[in-house]
Amino acid sequence: MKWGGRRQSDNLDDRRGVSGGQVAVGGGVIGVIILLINMFMGGNNSGVMNTIQEQLQAEQGQQTPVELSDRDKEMGQFVNAVLVDTEDVWAKVFTEMGDTYQEPKLVLFRDAVQTACGGASSASGPFYCPLDKKVYMDLAFFDELQSRYGAKGGDFAIAYVIAHEIGHHVQTLLGTSDKVRQMQQQTNEAGANKLSVALELQADFYAGVWAHYDQEMNKILEEGDIDEALSAANAVGDDAIQKRSQGHVVPDSFTHGTSQQRMYWFKKGFETGDMNQGDTFAEIK
Repeated sequence: MKWGGRRQSDNLDDRRGVSGGQVAVGGGVIGVIILLINMFMGGNNSGVMNTIQEQLQAEQGQQTPVELSDRDKEMGQFVNAVLVDTEDVWAKVFTEMGDTYQEPKLVLFRDAVQTACGGASSASGPFYCPLDKKVYMDLAFFDELQSRYGAKGGDFAIAYVIAHEIGHHVQTLLGTSDKVRQMQQQTNEAGANKLSVALELQADFYAGVWAHYDQEMNKILEEGDIDEALSAANAVGDDAIQKRSQGHVVPDSFTHGTSQQRMYWFKKGFETGDMNQGDTFAEIK
């Protein structure tokens, strides 16, 4: 991805220079494995999450400065560049829709972080909190995405994940997220999961829309970039994760969509750039 020469965003909050030490449940890699296996085996996650929360609270008073390496600094600059591009693209799209885009914050952290949605660890993976309208990311996730989940890696895989989380912010601004939460409260668990899948797939579609307009505006793409994004989408499909963690899939428990669905909706957003074609809820209406 071509990303040099961008302006600096005021919305990047880099907290990687402060560390709270090891995370509960053995750190991000082990923690995410335990959480995924527990969830897909139908277990109650409350005990695991309570343990993580207790550890986060205990570590609040133990934070110490950490010097960022040259690689860390370069990664921060790259994330900032992607964030800037999302700001410019969505400002354009919202203006064309007769609306105003409200820029979110993006927080980079290590190990653990406190949010308006509660405490979180690296095990959470990148996520968006609608209560404070911030995206939270521990960049160690991307090493794990490649080494453990088989994604190709590359900078555009990171850009895809950032754009997906910003897609959730777009859904919040458009009122989609609130509507989905209300609908989930009026249905059973299987129905709520289907709504969650549709919400996640639409965020993948919005990531594709972002890539479409960023290419149009800034000529960002290099050979292999779209393949990197599709590889990341393939790696985090519910079916792919379940096969790795338990050897079989349980479609009723899907919350993010299959690998094929995630790749399809990203490609559709990228190829069309048309917000009107992102109705991922059509199949469950």
